[in-house]
Amino acid sequence: MLSAESLKKIDREIAKYPPDQKQSAVMAALIVAQDEKGWLATETMDEVAQYLGMAPVAVYEVASFYNMYNLAPTGKFKLTVCTCLPCGLQGSLDAADHLKSRLGIDFNETTGDGRFTLKEGECMGACSMAPVLLVNNKKMHDYMSNEKLDTLIDELSKR
Repeated sequence: MLSAESLKKIDREIAKYPPDQKQSAVMAALIVAQDEKGWLATETMDEVAQYLGMAPVAVYEVASFYNMYNLAPTGKFKLTVCTCLPCGLQGSLDAADHLKSRLGIDFNETTGDGRFTLKEGECMGACSMAPVLLVNNKKMHDYMSNEKLDTLIDELSKR
């Protein structure tokens, strides 16, 4: 069950829409639920669906369409590297290879200690600042050289 605090956050999102359109808050509600639970289990998505008065399948469709939602447990730090063509041409594929080597994992894998999950992302709207990556879908890092990637991994490892 979602906490009262999370339900209050979802209520604030619902209030942004007309009363008969509360399902419009589904994306925000899923983010709130994921922030609390760490990932979106079927039971969590079912609870969101019930709270918003939606069919569960409609919530599953949203959660499975966007890569910002975790449909399985991830590491403490989910690193999403933009690998679309413009970023790839500006070094993001090399950055991804560096992270794979440094962490000893491939895309969609988690390190043995459970700290890092590496994901491949689509356009993040920051092509001119490539390579870019998101940490836990919250903080974007840009112009990520191998040195900056190593510094980021070292800093996150200490948390």
